[in-house]
Order: sequence, then C-alpha cells, then structure tokens
Amino acid sequence: MSTEFWNARYATDEYVFGTAPNVFLASQKALVHPGMRALAIADGEGRNGVWLAEQGAAVHAIDVSPFALEKARKLAAARGVALETEEADALNWHWPEAAYDLVVAIFIQFAPPPARDRVIDGIRRTLKSGGVLILQGYTPKQGEFGTGGPPNAENMYTAALLREWFGDWDILHLREHESFISEGSHHHGQSALIDLVARKA
Repeated sequence: MSTEFWNARYATDEYVFGTAPNVFLASQKALVHPGMRALAIADGEGRNGVWLAEQGAAVHAIDVSPFALEKARKLAAARGVALETEEADALNWHWPEAAYDLVVAIFIQFAPPPARDRVIDGIRRTLKSGGVLILQGYTPKQGEFGTGGPPNAENMYTAALLREWFGDWDILHLREHESFISEGSHHHGQSALIDLVARKA
C-alpha cells in the first residue's frame, strides 16, 4: 500500500482508528516502564504511541504518511506528552541495531511476503536483548469478517508463523481468538485476532 493510499485514508479531521490505544496493547501496561525506549511501527495517527508516552516511555513513532504523523503530533500535544515522529516506510527503513527496549507492532499487516520479511528482520535487529515485542494482528479467518485489515490472507499471521519468526525468543503470550473490537471506523466488529508478547533472548 502506497503513501498516497495512506495519505488519502488519513486526510480527514476524524481519527479513523480512534484515539484510544489498542486494547491488547493497553492490557500489557505492566511491561511499559518510565524511561524505556519504545518503537511504535506504522503508528498512524498516534493512538498507541501517545498512550506509550503517557506511561512514561520515550517513544519513537514511525509511519509512511505525513498526514497521519501530523495528527499524531496534535494528539500528543493535546495529551501533554512528547512523541518523536519520523516519516518512514517500514519496508525500507534503516532499523537501528539494539536500539529499543520495547517494539510495538499493532496491525502492521500492510506488506505481503516476501517484502514482509524485511520488517520482521528489522524488528529482530532493532530490539535490545531482554527487550519486549508486543504484537497484534489478524489471522487468515479475518477475511470472513471483513471488519478491518487487508483483504489478502497471505498478509495475515498464524501462531505457527509467529513461532517461526520469534520461537528462539521467550514467548510470554501467544493466543489466537475471535473478539469484538471498536477502533475507529476502520477496525470495528467481530475480528479474528492473534496476540503475541515475546522477550528477546
């Protein structure tokens, strides 16, 4: 999906994915500590990055859309927190080595394989040893619901796929489930989800 696609989606005063954090991310609050360095991948309008900053994390939020990042900065200002933003395409970004204590990847299923492998390799590279990855995405069954996410099953995650990518880390939580979510106008309704929390060895 191109920069133009995302700019068109975000070119509205509405926060199309809402301003509240992702519910699964918020459920992992105990893992977010003041002063930790956090990367929010494809953070869009900032709902997750701003929430992380409210917990005291030093947040670096990247997204391909300058329209989204402007809205993220406005949200951060309204909430009274600092948010470092960078216009960047996760597929082509230079992922700094061992730079973050926490990586947050919430619904970043914009890339099919094999391009997606660059993002996974980047996550593995950029998280510090002992750092934590918090991820939520859709499973292939999401196509039956049509309540958000890309239309392509190949973009989706399975437990086996996540174990293939992160099985050498300490998997603290891995669960596939069907749940109702309400995250703005584009993530709304019964959804086929998968959650992962993993600590890098």
